[in-house]
Amino acid sequence: MVLPTTQITYRLTSKSGIEAIKRFEEPLNTDLDAYEVLINIKAVALNYRDLIITTGEYPLPVGDNVIPISDASGVVVKVGAAVSDLQVGDRVITNCNPNHLYGPVKDFTNGLGNSQDGVLTQYRTFPHYGVTKLPKDSHLSHEEAASLVCAGVTAWNAIFGLKDHFTPGQSVLMLGTGGVSMISLILAKAAGAVTIITSSSDEKLQYIKEKYGVDYGINYRTHPDWEKEVMKVTNGEGVDLVIENGGNGTIAKSLASIKIGGQVSLIGFLSYVEEKPDVVGAVLMKSAILRGIAVGSKELSEQLVHFVHTKKLGMPVAKVFGFSEEQVYEAYASLKSQSEIGKVAIRID
Repeated sequence: MVLPTTQITYRLTSKSGIEAIKRFEEPLNTDLDAYEVLINIKAVALNYRDLIITTGEYPLPVGDNVIPISDASGVVVKVGAAVSDLQVGDRVITNCNPNHLYGPVKDFTNGLGNSQDGVLTQYRTFPHYGVTKLPKDSHLSHEEAASLVCAGVTAWNAIFGLKDHFTPGQSVLMLGTGGVSMISLILAKAAGAVTIITSSSDEKLQYIKEKYGVDYGINYRTHPDWEKEVMKVTNGEGVDLVIENGGNGTIAKSLASIKIGGQVSLIGFLSYVEEKPDVVGAVLMKSAILRGIAVGSKELSEQLVHFVHTKKLGMPVAKVFGFSEEQVYEAYASLKSQSEIGKVAIRID
C-alpha cells in the first residue's frame, strides 16, 4: 500500500472556543515501532467533553495545540514488525484512554484529544493494544463504530460494569436523548430491560418510541417533578438503574427515582444548581449504589463490540458532517445545540 507523505490534521490552537480549531497540512510519519499500528481514520464521533475542551472548561489537563476528539473508527494500513493481533485491512475503533486495559481507570492523564493528540486527522499511530478490533463482517458504518468509543463504552460500563448486578426484566432510566442515553437505551432494550427516557420534547419522545421502542417517555418540562412520574410508571417501586448525566442539577431526582437497593451510574455534569443536594442522605435512605463512571477499559470495549455484533445492533448517529473546516465547525455547533437525538459524527475524507 502506497501511503501519502502528508495529511490533513486539525489542532486546537487556543482554549477560546470552536473557532480555535484550525486545519493544517502536516508530514505523515509512517515509521512504526515494533508494537505500533498506523490507522487510516475514517470517521470520528463527538462527545460533550470535546466541546468543553475547546473552551478550557474541561477539568483534566489539555495539551497545547492538541489534535481534538477521542472517538474514531478506521482501518489498519501498516503494522509494526512485532504486531501479531492486527493486520492490514482490519477495522478498528480507538480506546478513549489507550493505556486503560482493564479494571477501574487509575491514570486520567492519557486521554485522547486532551492530554495527548486525538483523532481529528487522516492518519494516527497507536500502540497495538490501544485500539479494539471489529469483526471482519461488521455491520456498522464507520460513523456508528466511532460512536462506540466513549458513549458506547460508558453506557456499557454504566449498565453492565458491576458483575451480576443487571438482569433482564430490570428497569433502566435514561436522562435526555444524547449519545450515552440513546446507546444505553439500545443496549438495555437488547438485554431485556424495561426502559424509560426523559426529554423536553414530546416530538422527540414520540420519535424514540417509534424508532427505538422505549417503554415510557417523560417530558421533564411538562412534568418538572419527573421523579414522581417515574414512580408512577414503576407502580411506586422506582427503577433499578439510572443513567445519570446531569450531575448536581438532577442527582436528587435520580436518587428519588430508584428503588431500595437501586443504582445510579453517574456519568456527567450537564446541569447545575446553586444549592447542592443532600446526596449522602438520599443514598443512605435508599441503600443505594452511587457509582462514578469514567468511560471504561479496553476489556469493556471488547465486551461491548461482541454484544453489539452478536445482537446486530445499530448505533444512533443523528447527523454526519464533512471534513472541511466549515463542516467541522458545524459539527461542533450541532453538538452544542443539543438538538440531535444521538451522536454527531464527522466523516474523514
